[in-house]
Amino acid sequence: MSTTRAALASILVLLSACQGKQDNPAPPPTAVGYVVVSEQAVALSTELPGRTAPFETSDVRPQVNGLIRARLFTEGDLVHAGQPLYRIDPAPYQAQVASARAALAKARASIASSAALARRYGELVKINAIARQEYENAQGTAAGNRADVAAQQAALQAAEIDLSRTTIRAPISGRIGRSLATTGALVTASQADPLTTISRLDPIYVDIQQSSTDLLRLREQLLAGQVARTGPTQVRVKLETGTIYPQTGTLRLTDVTVNPTTGSQTVRAIIPNDAGLLLPGMFVRAVLPQGTQSRAILVPQRAVSRDERGNATVMVVGAGNKAEPRVLQTSRAQGDNWIVTSGLKPGDKVIVEGGMMLRPGMVVNPSPFGSKPAAAPAKAG
Repeated sequence: MSTTRAALASILVLLSACQGKQDNPAPPPTAVGYVVVSEQAVALSTELPGRTAPFETSDVRPQVNGLIRARLFTEGDLVHAGQPLYRIDPAPYQAQVASARAALAKARASIASSAALARRYGELVKINAIARQEYENAQGTAAGNRADVAAQQAALQAAEIDLSRTTIRAPISGRIGRSLATTGALVTASQADPLTTISRLDPIYVDIQQSSTDLLRLREQLLAGQVARTGPTQVRVKLETGTIYPQTGTLRLTDVTVNPTTGSQTVRAIIPNDAGLLLPGMFVRAVLPQGTQSRAILVPQRAVSRDERGNATVMVVGAGNKAEPRVLQTSRAQGDNWIVTSGLKPGDKVIVEGGMMLRPGMVVNPSPFGSKPAAAPAKAG
């Protein structure tokens, strides 16, 4: 009886084991999506912060002293070079012009009489009717009067210049700012504060700050032939709202010095601003093309992770559909991809989907990224 019970217990244990195996089958391989990497030509560009700056700017200051009698512009308007902006009381300068003209007339009258006397003495000295010293004195007086006429002409010209400066005119064309002086204010030629400021905003500058390290790396790649320069540098601008400015600018200069505090160089671009949308001091982001890399390998950023040492790594589909880790060297981001310089070769299948929980050596069920995964092979019971 006991033998029979032991046999039944053994059978029950075996049945239970078989039932457990049927209830917990081995999990199928993890479905993953991959992309096949290849070498391709990539247009390199970089996006950098920048600030707009006026193409020209001019502080309007008085060149003579006096009271402002009138302001002749509307704040914020577009003004043209030579346009009257302010009028200073001209009365004192009109009086100076009148005085200078009278002095010039008097000097001209004096030169007429002294010149006639010098001619008369010239005839008399030939016949020894007068001493030569008197003749020479007459000539000196005539020469002095001629010099006085020249001096008075210069004084009249200076007085007329000061009178013309009582009308303050725009030195350049552009958008005029607010007036810092009102009618009746006393202004002086030596004052430090401007009356107003004019800024020319079409075209407009964009001053961009770029790391000197990045510029040096780009120059090294150009010299090594890894990157080819393509035509004139066209610059696109992203506004603070995230929209792309509709007009394209050109690169004007790269500063020849590096800011020792920030380690950056200033790159200046010039952008058309017909509609006046860009204003001085606005924050923008500039997209600068830097050349073409003819044999670049791109890897989606979503496929790249970091190990405990901070190295960039990806999983690839290796032999036997096994997950295989690769350590990458990347040079820069390009859109949603990394440009890989080492760690991958053309034809590698980089896992971009389903690879978060993979461990090296795990068998995967791969399919091209974006397609429907293939069904896992059925296992025999």
